[in-house]
Amino acid sequence: MIKKGNFIAMLMVLIVGLSGLATAKAERMAHPLTSVEGIELMNVAAEPVSYRGKEGLKLVKDIKADAGEGPKLLAVISDMDFQDGTIEVELAGHPVPGSPKTARGFVGIAFRVQTVKDFEYECFYLRPLNGRSENQLRRNHTTQYISDPDYHWKRLREENPGVYESYVDLVPGEWTKVKITVSGEEARLFVHNAEQPCLIVKDLKHGESKGKIALWTSQSTVAHFRNLVVTAN
Repeated sequence: MIKKGNFIAMLMVLIVGLSGLATAKAERMAHPLTSVEGIELMNVAAEPVSYRGKEGLKLVKDIKADAGEGPKLLAVISDMDFQDGTIEVELAGHPVPGSPKTARGFVGIAFRVQTVKDFEYECFYLRPLNGRSENQLRRNHTTQYISDPDYHWKRLREENPGVYESYVDLVPGEWTKVKITVSGEEARLFVHNAEQPCLIVKDLKHGESKGKIALWTSQSTVAHFRNLVVTAN
């Protein structure tokens, strides 16, 4: 028979052990984004700057990148392997001066980046200029999910109108807190420390894949990023 004192001691050991396993399982990775160290730049130029009183990384299209509809612009965090978990970052985006009227200040995060060469990844991004538009349809297109290379925004909008984009209040050029949670084939986008997601995707097009984390922007955007924190389950 186990005495009461011994039983309590054994129980405490078990609890501590399980707690340790849970802690070990969740791996926290952080990059302040105040330098380009450990970052692979794809068609994008990056430099550490102070923007609106906060230190971070500025991204613009590399002038040597191909023209046309636009190359994919990514800054891939080399040492962050990710499958499931949480991605948190502060970001801001506004159009490059002289951009076409279609420019929206596109800025976001790509995740599960499998191959940089073929640009295979999932992505949530924001269109800050749509956030307070007087056109309701444009407001409805403020957030966006895409899955390159096959499921770009136009295809998703045509095949499933309104399913992979949504509204959230945004101001161009302002620092915005973004959180992405990923589990299996499902991902959720949270903005402004909201308790509820503004966009839910339950059928990630690459399935249960695994890959890198990357800062994502477009050729018509001046993008800023800071304080990237990834918790991988």
